[in-house]
Amino acid sequence: MLRSIITVTFVTIFLIISIPIWLILLIIGLFNKRAKDVIGYKTVAWAFGVVAFLAGVKYEVHGYENVPQDKAVLFIGNHQSFFDVVLGYHLCPAATGFMSKKTFEKVPLLNVWMKMNYCLFLTRTDPRQDLKLIIKAQEFIKSGISMFIFPEGTRSKTGEMADFHEASFRIATKTGCPIVPVAFTNTREVFETHLPKLKKTHVIVTFCPPVDPTSLEGEDKKHVGVYVRNIIAKQLEADAKLI
Repeated sequence: MLRSIITVTFVTIFLIISIPIWLILLIIGLFNKRAKDVIGYKTVAWAFGVVAFLAGVKYEVHGYENVPQDKAVLFIGNHQSFFDVVLGYHLCPAATGFMSKKTFEKVPLLNVWMKMNYCLFLTRTDPRQDLKLIIKAQEFIKSGISMFIFPEGTRSKTGEMADFHEASFRIATKTGCPIVPVAFTNTREVFETHLPKLKKTHVIVTFCPPVDPTSLEGEDKKHVGVYVRNIIAKQLEADAKLI
């Protein structure tokens, strides 16, 4: 329980003392938008790295060389835990926006950082509004901002992957950007399996080879979500043997 208290305390302190950074980033953005985006993203990525350390997460990263460094991509991950976001944000290159639950838009201070770093807030109850956000994500991709989405729609309650919502993949199919499947293995053991305690845990994050949505054919092209889900499922099976 002490680990949980220390981690929550750090997050609270970070959110408060980082407020002046907003003004600094605003000024930087007037002269160099890219620099503002990179500094803002890396600030939060660093904080999430500290959160992972304090929580006792011992993570391995495989396949990072599969992440294209010269173009925006759509990251697709399985979703077991809050720590999928923590590790994904910490490891992904700047700048990457995350598709998040609408409820996080109401979290004071955190919501400012999220909006500043191109996060979008899905309602999951208003298809018309969520479609607008998918279109907004496409605009971010075209402007050079990568996006990360968990197409199951919510965290798994059992550790098993649910079906992927195909609408999520329009971000890639409409822009032609590469899809990078990301497999998170054993993240539920950090927190979700024994709430509210944090537990020292061995976690594996694997960035799979990118998928070019324009090169898919037949059923794979019709059901990109199924195709990508199968890639992640195979990777999870392989990584589970390393835990």
